[in-house]
Amino acid sequence: MQASLRNWHFPKHDITMLKLNNWPPVLGVLAMVAAATAALSVFIKVAEEVAEGDTHRIDMRIILWLRAAGDPNDPLGPKWLEDFARDITALGSPAVLGLIVLATSVFLLLSGKRRLSLFMLLAAGGGTFVVSILKEAFARPRPQLAPDGLMVYMESFPSGHAMVSAVVYLTLAALIARLAPRPLLKLYIMTVAAILTGLVGFSRIYLGAHWPSDVLAGWAIGAAWALGGGALAQIMQLDKEDEK
Repeated sequence: MQASLRNWHFPKHDITMLKLNNWPPVLGVLAMVAAATAALSVFIKVAEEVAEGDTHRIDMRIILWLRAAGDPNDPLGPKWLEDFARDITALGSPAVLGLIVLATSVFLLLSGKRRLSLFMLLAAGGGTFVVSILKEAFARPRPQLAPDGLMVYMESFPSGHAMVSAVVYLTLAALIARLAPRPLLKLYIMTVAAILTGLVGFSRIYLGAHWPSDVLAGWAIGAAWALGGGALAQIMQLDKEDEK
């Protein structure tokens, strides 16, 4: 028996293919970790500049560019554009994002993906908790330029709408992209999520609810959170079917 095992040889090309087949997931994880690190670095840099007050001038200049002449409380452009921005900003609200996360988690649970369902809840809930802590830590006042009817409750830095929409939409897009059969479709899905996240953040600046640096920091920490979570999900293979 031992002699037969010693004489057994795997074909060389089979071993090579086995090694090559393991590379794409590893490279994907490394790419997500690198991107998450870069995004986190952007957040840290912006946070340092905000803490030192170095962003105030450019923040004020940008936000005044988006105000109507003679009335800083009135966003630039026609009334329908302001209404459009209000609709877009609602896509990053706790109510809308909460419903999306709940619906997605229930769907994953009913599909037998219990671990992925829990991951979605923890990713969104954890992101919301982190942004709340950061707001309390920086305690940055808001611009006080939001139009009538747009309610704001917490501190300004970082933007919760920008951060949590990045977490939810990018994570959801990554889950959907796994079902796409072609790379072009995967790219399209991720691009739509990125554009949607970008529009939510820009609407916060346009409406005067946040300083531009708030939104940039929200995008950065949200992307870092989503990418880091995606890498963790890959390592733990959360997309695999749960054992019966």
